[in-house]
Amino acid sequence: MVVEKSKSVSVPMKKMKEQSIKSDQRKRKWAPYLFILPNLLIFLTFIIIPALMGFIYSFTSYNGVSSMTFIGMENYIRLFNNAEFWKILMNTLIYAALVVPLVYAISLGIAMLMIKEVKARGLFRAIIFWPTMISFIIVGLSWKWIFGDSFGIVTYLLEAGELPSIKWLSDPAIAKITIVIATVWARVGFFMVIFIAGLQSIPAAHYEAAQIDGANRIQLFWKITLPLLKPTSLLVFMLLIVESVKAYPLIFSLTGGGPAKETTLMVQYIFEFGFTKSEVGYASAMSVVLFVLIGVFTVIQFKWAQGGKIN
Repeated sequence: MVVEKSKSVSVPMKKMKEQSIKSDQRKRKWAPYLFILPNLLIFLTFIIIPALMGFIYSFTSYNGVSSMTFIGMENYIRLFNNAEFWKILMNTLIYAALVVPLVYAISLGIAMLMIKEVKARGLFRAIIFWPTMISFIIVGLSWKWIFGDSFGIVTYLLEAGELPSIKWLSDPAIAKITIVIATVWARVGFFMVIFIAGLQSIPAAHYEAAQIDGANRIQLFWKITLPLLKPTSLLVFMLLIVESVKAYPLIFSLTGGGPAKETTLMVQYIFEFGFTKSEVGYASAMSVVLFVLIGVFTVIQFKWAQGGKIN
């Protein structure tokens, strides 16, 4: 009788233990989703929903206040027949084509210097990184005081030395170079830090083995550093391209998009139509084109990172 009673008691205890284990498993399963829920809600509210709304607006005639009128592909037809749009798109691509390789090469070169054991290395890193902590608006205004055509420091020094002044911000070609210089100065420090982390993750044994085999510095760079730095390079290229294609505050505060829209980029053009001219539907069509452009660049980079061909 005692044995039967103990068996009858152990059966419910076993069931309770199994239920407790299942409950713990369910909690462990849903716990990660609860942790990411706040970020997911923020991402959904401020990224996904606005993006979907912008896509819908691109097929409408909408000024942001009155009711929307569906017009189909008219915004896109108007956009692709707009010569000024193609000029702005070309400005954006030229700007990105100049900024991306320059920032990549300079930040990588500085990072390779900053990982060496030199005096005051921390101070030099801080000085180079410092511009990245400044607002792009402030960077643009600061460089405007340096290169201003009538009040810039450089212009004043040239005139004081009785040298011919340069139209830094009013000459189209020079203005493009000026915004590139300002951008490189503002962003090199940030990507230097990323490259330092990538370089420090490369095992020293690879360099030691190559040096034993007689490799020189150039061979070490091309055969070891760059290949093993490929994941970091992918990240840097992705961030640089997205930043370059979406550039706005620095250029707006430096040149205002002039002269004659020679330094106007896509985001400023979208802002002009969406908020100044209240053509939200037309501006949304531009945003969709910009989104597709960034998506194409991203796919190309991932294909390059995988070593595959772009189909």
